[in-house]
Amino acid sequence: MSDPTLRLLEPQPVERSTQPPIPVGIQLVNTGLITQATLLSALDLQNHVDAPLGEILVAQGHVERADVLEALAIQHEADRIDLAYDPPARAMAKALPVYVCQRFSVVPWRWIGSTVLVATSRPDQIKALRAALPDSAPTILPVIADADMINAQIGRLYGRQLTHRAINKVPEYLSCRSWSPILGKRLSSLVALIPALLVAFIYAPAWLGTTALLIALITMVMTTSLKAAALFSQISHRVPTQAKPLMCVPKAKLPRVSVLVPLFREERIAEALINRLSRLTYPKALLEIVLVLEERDNITRSTLGKTDLPQWISVIEVPDDNTITTKPRALNYALDFCTGSIIGVWDAEDAPEPDQIEKIVSHFHSAGPKVACLQGVLDYYNSTQNWIARCFTIEYATWWRLFLPGIERLNMVLPLGGTTLFFRRHILEELGGWDAHNVTEDADLGVRLARKGYKTELVSTVTYEEANCKAWPWVKQRSRWLKGFLITYFVHMRRPRRLLSDLGLRRFFGFQVMFLATVLQFASLPLLWTLWMPMIGLPHPMTATFGDMVVVPVTVLVIVTEVIGIVLGLLALSKNGRRNLMPWVLAMPFYFILGALASYKALYELALNPFYWDKTQHGLQPTSLPCAPLHPASDES
Repeated sequence: MSDPTLRLLEPQPVERSTQPPIPVGIQLVNTGLITQATLLSALDLQNHVDAPLGEILVAQGHVERADVLEALAIQHEADRIDLAYDPPARAMAKALPVYVCQRFSVVPWRWIGSTVLVATSRPDQIKALRAALPDSAPTILPVIADADMINAQIGRLYGRQLTHRAINKVPEYLSCRSWSPILGKRLSSLVALIPALLVAFIYAPAWLGTTALLIALITMVMTTSLKAAALFSQISHRVPTQAKPLMCVPKAKLPRVSVLVPLFREERIAEALINRLSRLTYPKALLEIVLVLEERDNITRSTLGKTDLPQWISVIEVPDDNTITTKPRALNYALDFCTGSIIGVWDAEDAPEPDQIEKIVSHFHSAGPKVACLQGVLDYYNSTQNWIARCFTIEYATWWRLFLPGIERLNMVLPLGGTTLFFRRHILEELGGWDAHNVTEDADLGVRLARKGYKTELVSTVTYEEANCKAWPWVKQRSRWLKGFLITYFVHMRRPRRLLSDLGLRRFFGFQVMFLATVLQFASLPLLWTLWMPMIGLPHPMTATFGDMVVVPVTVLVIVTEVIGIVLGLLALSKNGRRNLMPWVLAMPFYFILGALASYKALYELALNPFYWDKTQHGLQPTSLPCAPLHPASDES
């Protein structure tokens, strides 16, 4: 028997009212759902924000979304349907191309003769939809449905096509998707290298150790020099970067902002996340928070099912296609469902400052067209939980308060953090979004932005995160970051001459330091620690190769580097108002022992499992949230 949902029906004559359609606002007043004063207030707000009246009323909590959909159905003389109980047949995917469905947020629902009924929550856009189709396209008529259900059905009908596109958005020569584990493809090279190292270890162990130590010293000098240059640049050219208030944008309609929040196996974070995001002060009618979860993630789905989500928060499920499960793949998939002209990213444990979106919108408005990305400052709200959390906070303070602002002023490649990122949507789409296979998709995207001539700027707005404060979870998280840095380095160094041409000599050198020397520095820490051996009466291999006179100045160099690191930590803590952590700066050398372990894990996975994503567990301390900024001088960061 044929499927009755595919049966072609004879077109029925439609009797249309001769009366003019009743606007949604008037209907809601007539039914007593809102007052005349509420309607006038919403209409006044609509003059300043680019959003339909119904969305404004829903976002402000005056009516339910279902009330608006019923009013739209009456206004446009269209049927109201429930896609959860009456979904389209899978064969309906042939009726419209997926890019049209996503552009206009519609899904084909039924054939009636040669006419396609499309489910939409914006029937005012049907005319534009018809104009976007070729003349040979079927006739289009709207039926009214919930926007979240429409997106769910788009994923159901076109999921395989959309996930394939999410994985392959970035051009192959700039992606690591063709990367293969070192063991296997490069096994012959490793087999040849191991005997050479064994011979060197047997016949020239002192020179082998000295060579390795010299490499460690070179990477140490490179990283320290870049830190010193960044600090000097910031101190000598301090320019406030505080965003202008929104009032500096007269008569301009505020843009719609979509923020993606990827979730995976989050059992405890949902309620705390909703509470944090509810503090945001940007008009909710223009704020689209998209929670992105994997189709097979029953843990998060169950958690969200018990949570009452506000109308301005939606959920997108990424279909399981048995390929990879990574954050950038999920971001790419969800990006096509977003409606904002500015795209942001937050993590599940984030607590952004309430006025963060206003600062982002204002900064983009006053910035030039080449400013493609804005990066906020990250800080921790559980900085005193234990010594790892304290040291992690010191490290982050140095990175975000001193190093990155200096790198920005030096016009170097700015490696992005994975959260509190905001993009001009058209530029993000031009670059192909995120590399779905890269485990540090943020840092890679920062390099690709720089190669295309776009700029990333820091904004004086803070997002508070949860410090990963347990030893092994910390090692797993840091190993993923270091592995991603190496993958990003090797991908962009496939064509070093082209990279040099894109970046210029100075930024090319900075790229070498940030993405290669940083990882090697962590891996070579045990070699640098051997320089303490002569101080306790033990011989050092360098003594046999270069003599006693070399060991002393090299040891002094290491000590000076450690002192510089301590000074940077103290300065950073003074900038973000966490002076209570200053004594813990002396513990940083012990903290970086974990970094050495993480680097070895990263190198191991680079060889055997480059795309493996070590999940960071969130929600260990979800209630410790600051109500006010903890950094009195953030406008200078």
